Amino acid sequence: MKFPSLSTLALLLCAVGLPARAADAPPARPNIVYILADDMGYADAGFNGGKEIKTPNLDLLARGGANLKSFYVQPVCSPTRSALMTGRYPSSTGIYSVVKPRTPWGLKLEEQTLPQMLRSAGYETAISGKWHLGEFEPAYRPTQRGFDHQYGHWYGAIDYDTHLRDGVLDWHRNDQPCKDEGYSTHLIAREACRMIREKNPDKPLFLYLPFNAVHGPYQVPDKYSAAYPNLKGIRRTYAGMLSAMDEAIGQVLAALEEKKIRDNTLIIFSSDNGGPSPGRITSNGPLRAGKGTLYEGGVRVCAFANWPGRIPAGKTIDEPLHAVDWYPTLLKLTGTTVPQKLPLDGLDIWPVLTAGAKSPHEALILCGTRRGEAAIRMGDWKLIVGGAAKAKGAKGIKTDQLYHLAEDIGETRNLAADKPDKHKELRARYDAMMKTAAPSGEVAGELKE
Repeated sequence: MKFPSLSTLALLLCAVGLPARAADAPPARPNIVYILADDMGYADAGFNGGKEIKTPNLDLLARGGANLKSFYVQPVCSPTRSALMTGRYPSSTGIYSVVKPRTPWGLKLEEQTLPQMLRSAGYETAISGKWHLGEFEPAYRPTQRGFDHQYGHWYGAIDYDTHLRDGVLDWHRNDQPCKDEGYSTHLIAREACRMIREKNPDKPLFLYLPFNAVHGPYQVPDKYSAAYPNLKGIRRTYAGMLSAMDEAIGQVLAALEEKKIRDNTLIIFSSDNGGPSPGRITSNGPLRAGKGTLYEGGVRVCAFANWPGRIPAGKTIDEPLHAVDWYPTLLKLTGTTVPQKLPLDGLDIWPVLTAGAKSPHEALILCGTRRGEAAIRMGDWKLIVGGAAKAKGAKGIKTDQLYHLAEDIGETRNLAADKPDKHKELRARYDAMMKTAAPSGEVAGELKE
């Protein structure tokens, strides 16, 4: 006998006059799947206005949940990952730039990671994909940072087929070298599906799924890029890579359905930073610039949250939210009560997702790739301090830049001189928030990836 899904039961209960569970009071301990794309353009998916690339599975999930139109991350990958894993800005963790292979630093061991916290609440925890928060000593690797299961790569920019980075194999299972052969997107999805199908029946699952797609090197099996004959060069390859990732996400969704846990699974999706080379490789739509900058094209990314019957379907939320917010939100959602040793920057956004609440933030900090470079968003206003934007066409900019995003999402008109009071207000708040910014954990060098 086939039983109706939980979401169907909720509708039936309402129909006969019995109350369904309120959206703001979700059941304890849902399964959680966090899907993180790498270097994906803001406007490349269909759900965010893309027309050139087919993303049916992402579009399906976004339509069934809440499209987060003002979701912020960091300009490059490791800082975003640290924000997600700790609920703390780079100005708190010191992770401003990319953690490069075999360099003696990473996410500090004093940080309490999201998988560590969820495991303490009885979760089975797994990562399939890219870690990128340190590996120079075993203590910095995923299985020592809260994950029961690890599969994939420690670094960024690996070859999709050979899994080499700078001539060194970077493919691991439970942090031990692994020689599985195949296209990395396919392997990551295959392992994620296995983890779902073989999950502990007595524990909810936290599955972190950080693809290396669609980061360079730009490589994809021919059948995927062949679907885009009207696109040229790297853009065509990139389109194929995005299609392959979307297909992989569809396989993960099918595994959840097969396991009959889809109705009690929260699926979250975002990119780790804005798309690089917008207009040539990626599309960031109306946003200015791209990866590596503090303009909107570098730090505002496509994102959604989907949980059938819990997060209302078809919602578009334009409230400013940040990757740091998922940490406290998920801990509260799962009833995780382990005391925090370090202060959190993130705030609970569940009421925003389910009840139409405003952003809990009065101000968001967007850290650049080094200490002292940052921006602040307060309401519809955004201030980029000094020369921190760093984009082509922005050479020589040393003064603060003030933009009113509600009227100028493309950040074309610097209003710092025209709105001195607003400039002063944001600058004072910025200075207060950045006064105790942590020093960089990076040993030497600067992101060039």
